[in-house]
Amino acid sequence: MKKIKGLFSLLRFELPFSAGVCVVMGQLLALGQFASIAVTLFGFFAVFFISASILVLNDYFDVETDKINAPHRPIPANIVTRPQALIFGLILICVALILACLLGVIALLWSIILLLIGFLYNRKFKKNGLAGNLLVSFSVGMTFIYGGISVGLAYNKMVWFFAAIAALIDLGEEIAADAMDMQGDTLIHSNSLALKYGKQTALKISSYIFFFVVLLSALPFILNWFEIVYLLPISIMDFFIAYYAFKLLKSRNEEGRKYIRWIYLGATSGLVVFLLMRLFEV
Repeated sequence: MKKIKGLFSLLRFELPFSAGVCVVMGQLLALGQFASIAVTLFGFFAVFFISASILVLNDYFDVETDKINAPHRPIPANIVTRPQALIFGLILICVALILACLLGVIALLWSIILLLIGFLYNRKFKKNGLAGNLLVSFSVGMTFIYGGISVGLAYNKMVWFFAAIAALIDLGEEIAADAMDMQGDTLIHSNSLALKYGKQTALKISSYIFFFVVLLSALPFILNWFEIVYLLPISIMDFFIAYYAFKLLKSRNEEGRKYIRWIYLGATSGLVVFLLMRLFEV
């Protein structure tokens, strides 16, 4: 049971769940309505397992830095071995690719691209600072586009707008997370903004990105893409982002990690409320 809990912990469930929600949101924005149950589930779980596999393999590659930055994680805590994590990650990849096949060739190719980006980040670009941050944030934005691809409408303007929003939120989180992991990142000679310019500078840059996202979130209402009632889920997202971005500026490491997680959960909650409102509207 302890081993099973350890493997589940490697998934960091809320992160793949959020990625799956972004896919469903991309489908909804592209179609103007929900896709079929089969396409919705295949899209959600394909990206869920892609994201989960990347996170598991991240722990596989990051064991040395995690001994300092996150000693409670399953591998440095000796709950799960590295070979077990590797096998688990490969199983998740296989499941993801099978589900992607059910969505078509383009979705399968997009899945392979996401997996390659995850591998490149874990293997090489993690220590490259801003370049690595941008690579991860790009892949997060791609989850919305994946949703559009899964329903044959990859070029919808709202899909791309929300892809940009998601990428910016993740970019802010990545920069802030690097500011929390400075001690361990020195081991791998990371080129993070925090190590180059200092923790406070990195947190300020992160906060500016978050506050820009809050301003940008008003654009769909200015352009009349959404009815005014959808201010509710967007406001939920904006509140969590703005409130915890402000708290990040004066945070210590453990506090900061908690605030980053709340920004992520708040943004996901806003999307879930949006989807539920559309579901009940239908």
